[in-house]
Amino acid sequence: MTQPANTTPAPLDFFWFIPTHGDGTYLGSETQQRPPEFAYFKEIAQAVDRLGFPGVLLPTGQSCEDSWITGTGLAAHTERLKFLVALRPGIVSPVFAARQTAALDRLSNGRLLLNVVVGGNPTELAGDGVFLPHDQRYEQAAEFLKIWQGLVTGETVDFEGKHYRVQGGRLDLLPVQTPPPLYFGGSSDAGQDLAAEQVDMYLTWGEPVAQVAEKIERARRKAALKGRKLRFGIRLHFIVRETEDEAWAAADRLISRVTDAQIEIAQQRFLKEMDSVGQRRMAELHGGRRDRLLVGPNLWAGVGLVRGGAGTALVGSPESIAARIREYQDAGIDTVIGSGYPHLEEAYRVAELLFPKLGLGERRNTPRQEIANEFAVGFHGAKRLQAAS
Repeated sequence: MTQPANTTPAPLDFFWFIPTHGDGTYLGSETQQRPPEFAYFKEIAQAVDRLGFPGVLLPTGQSCEDSWITGTGLAAHTERLKFLVALRPGIVSPVFAARQTAALDRLSNGRLLLNVVVGGNPTELAGDGVFLPHDQRYEQAAEFLKIWQGLVTGETVDFEGKHYRVQGGRLDLLPVQTPPPLYFGGSSDAGQDLAAEQVDMYLTWGEPVAQVAEKIERARRKAALKGRKLRFGIRLHFIVRETEDEAWAAADRLISRVTDAQIEIAQQRFLKEMDSVGQRRMAELHGGRRDRLLVGPNLWAGVGLVRGGAGTALVGSPESIAARIREYQDAGIDTVIGSGYPHLEEAYRVAELLFPKLGLGERRNTPRQEIANEFAVGFHGAKRLQAAS
C-alpha cells in the first residue's frame, strides 16, 4: 500500500540501542572493541537524549549487563529519554516485577517502557532455571502479564493458574504510568496470540517489507478478534552515509574480519540451539552465505552472519534509507528501534544525516548563524570582523 500523493507521512518514533554486551568497529574481531562499561553507556544515552531520540532499548541475556539496573543509572543522567527494559516471565516473579516497574517508573518520572522477553534459547533459559518448552513459555507469560497488569493498575490480585498462584497481591506505591506500555516481539503463533491479548506494541526484526506486512496483518487480525488494536515497531541496524558507495563500503568493512569458521559456529547455534521462530526467519534470509546478504532494497543481512536476534541493516544514503522507512510505515510500522556499530558514532550519523529526511530530531541548541566560526561564517560575525579591521 502506497501513501496517496501530497499527504503528510504518519508520525514516527525512532529509538536507539544501548550496547550493554559491548561495542566495536568490526564484527568478529576484538580490534577497536569497547567493553561494556557504564561510563560508555552514559555517553550514548546522553548523546541520543540530546539528539532527539525519544527512547533506547536495553537488551537482556547472559552476555548483557542487567537492563533494570543499567536503566536506573541512566535515568538519573538523562532528561527526556525513555528506557525500554526487559520484563522476563519465568525468570522473576510477576509481583516482584510489578514492584520494580513501579519503582523505576517513579524514579524516572514516567520514562519506563517494558519489553516482554519470553526467550528463544532453551540452553540459556536452562541456565536461568527455565525448562518449559516453547509454547508453554508463552502460556506462563500470559499468566505473568495478567498478574502484573492487575498489580500495576492498583488492583488487589488473587490468581491461581497453571504456573502462578498469588493471594492478596498488591502494590502500595503505583507507577506514574498505569500501566507502562508493553512491547513484545514473537513470530510464532503462540507469540502472536500473546501479543494480540495483552501487549501494546508488537515488534518485528528487519525482514523485507512484504514479509513484515504479512506478519503485521496476521497480528492485527488476531488482535481484532479480541477487540484490541496493536501498534507496530521494527528493530533494525543502520549504516547511513552521504552517498550509497560510502555506505556499502562501510558495510563491507564491518564484516571484513569475520571468518567463515565464525559464521558456521554462529549459524549452527541459531538453527540447532534455539527454538525461536523469529531467529529462524532471520537466518533463512541469507543461509549463512556472504553472497546472499542483500535481501531487499537497501536491506543487508551481514550483521546476522554472527549476531543473534536483529541481523539486518538498512544501508545507503539518507534519501534511500528514508524511502525504505516510508515503505515500512506504509505497512503499519510507527516505531523504529535502531542501532549501529559503534553505537555512539552511528547515533550521530543517523541523527545528522537521516533525521532531517524524516522530519525528526530537532536539535535543542541550534547554533546562531550570525556567529563567525570555521563551520559557518555568519553575516553578523563577518561584519563585526570587518568593522574591527
